[in-house]
Amino acid sequence: MKEINKVEVGRSDPQPPNLGGLNFEKMGGLVPAIIQDSDTRKVLMLGFMNEEAYQKTLETKHVTFWSRTRQTLWTKGETSGNFLNLVDMKIDCDNDTLLVQVHPDGPTCHTGTDTCWGEANTAQSSSPALNSPLLFLTELQDFINQRKEQMPEGSYTTKLFRDGVNRIAQKVGEEALETVIEATSGGDHLTYEASDLLYHLIVLLSAKGLRIEDVAAELRQRHDPDWDKKRREAKAKGTMK
Repeated sequence: MKEINKVEVGRSDPQPPNLGGLNFEKMGGLVPAIIQDSDTRKVLMLGFMNEEAYQKTLETKHVTFWSRTRQTLWTKGETSGNFLNLVDMKIDCDNDTLLVQVHPDGPTCHTGTDTCWGEANTAQSSSPALNSPLLFLTELQDFINQRKEQMPEGSYTTKLFRDGVNRIAQKVGEEALETVIEATSGGDHLTYEASDLLYHLIVLLSAKGLRIEDVAAELRQRHDPDWDKKRREAKAKGTMK
């Protein structure tokens, strides 16, 4: 597959893929749906969706399939409680297969194993990125976005969103100051204060329609050895964004 079209369901303003682009006819009204854990990147199972199952998945955020045996819709977890909570969906380059990224509530296979191949759902890779606690930041971002959408009563995050961007930005400033004080006073709670700062920053990003991954992308761009040279050249030409 040369490329995939991403559907960023985890964002606060999800845009579903164009159904006109999905070729349901190639397999008699169905498309294969590869289910992947969004954090560990493990493939959990393979199912099939028709248009109705696809739409229900987007609406409920619980992955729903079409059962070829029972000839009916079924939502994974509706009897076991082991739901597959939707994060992202991607359409492959041939427009006939979906990659569905999820946060599973429990074992995916009906036999009780994490995956339908009997594998443990853990990130096992030589790449530090796939084994890093940094993956939790994406999960936290998704959770905060969910709070923004649902606004449950009694939630501190809900209160922040209701107070508005100015108040959230003020909290970021307050937490930044507390982090600085902790760092310079010789205290041993720097990670605690930094966590408060990072949490409030993610809330602020969410309120502005951004994600922590957008910050990471900016930092990665700046990691380019030629970044500063390009920035200065663009500034001199008046084309700097």
